[in-house]
Formats: sequence, C-alpha cells, structure tokens
Amino acid sequence: MKRKILVASTNPGKIGELRAMLDLDVEWVGLSDFPNVKEIKEDGETFAENARKKAIGYAKQTGLWTIADDSGLVVDALGGEPGVKSARFSGAKDKNKQLLDHKNMAKTLKLLEVTPKEKRTARFVCCLCLADPEKILIETEGKLEGVIAEKEMGTNGFGYDPIFFVPKLEKSVAQLTREEKNAISHRGSAIRKLKPQLGKLLKRH
Repeated sequence: MKRKILVASTNPGKIGELRAMLDLDVEWVGLSDFPNVKEIKEDGETFAENARKKAIGYAKQTGLWTIADDSGLVVDALGGEPGVKSARFSGAKDKNKQLLDHKNMAKTLKLLEVTPKEKRTARFVCCLCLADPEKILIETEGKLEGVIAEKEMGTNGFGYDPIFFVPKLEKSVAQLTREEKNAISHRGSAIRKLKPQLGKLLKRH
C-alpha cells in the first residue's frame, strides 16, 4: 500500500513542486484535505524550529507522516533580518499577496539604502522537516547565496525574488525561468537532499 504523506501547506503549487521533485511512490495530501486541523503557530526563533513545530504538530493531529518547511530571507547587513519574519516583515497584513510582497521588499530596500554593494550579501534559507506523530524522521536545509539589488527586477517568482540578485547568473531570481530557479533555489536544494533519505525510509517501512 502507498504511504500517505501530508504536506503541511494549503498551497497547491508547493504540494505539486514536492510531488514532482521527489517523484516517489507516495500518496500526497495537503492541509486542505483536513479542514478540521488546528493551525500550528510559527513562533519559533529559527526556520528549523518552525519546520519542526509544524511537522510534529500536524502529524500528531492527522496520524500521518508530515513534511513541513519554513523559509525566508537572511540579510547580513540587517543582522539576519527579516529571517523568520520574512512573510510579515513590513508589519502589514494584506490579503493581496503581491501588495504584501511589495511592501516587504520596499522596507528591505529602504533599510539598505546607504549600504554599499559589497555589504548587501544575503541568502535564502529553507528548512524541511519530516516527522511522524512521535518524532522527527528527517531534516534538511538548502541555501541560495546572493546580494540584495538596489531595485526590483523581473516579474517571475514571488516574495523577495525581484530584489534577490544571483551574481553568478547576473540575474535576479525573478528574472529566472521556473526550471532555472528550481535548479538553484534553496527549496530545490532542501528537497533534493530529502529525496534519497525519504526513499530509504519508505523501503524500511
């Protein structure tokens, strides 16, 4: 029988990405398949802590193996901010995701206004955690190094992609195709590290 694994997200894009990249004989389900689960608060101090809280919290409620992730932007000149507050950095709660992304980017650019180019180093970080109701089974982390551009560039992607410039590609993440982004992204990297470990785990169970 196929193992059923819950992806702790209501975002069909995220679930589709995991399914495609992991390409394992698994039945994937999302949080929208469980309308009665209580939302787990992401109040950890690190990405890894938030991923663990979500994975174990939802696994306990559903009895399923659960994969959760937390990710965000870490800017060196801002002392590691926005970090775990990446999604709500501007303090604005806006139902319009694009507008919210824009406000978060605007705040970041404003804070770095007088920061010289060589000090604008940053990275995207993604922590993935797979847990059962009792314990953590696998944890992986992926990073993408870059610098914060001086203005938004490109229209692909979401979040901070338009201001995150990858020097070796001479493009912002929002100027990359989906394939180019998956090949280098922090999420893609964390998922690729997870795949062989999950494959082994499925054989044992």
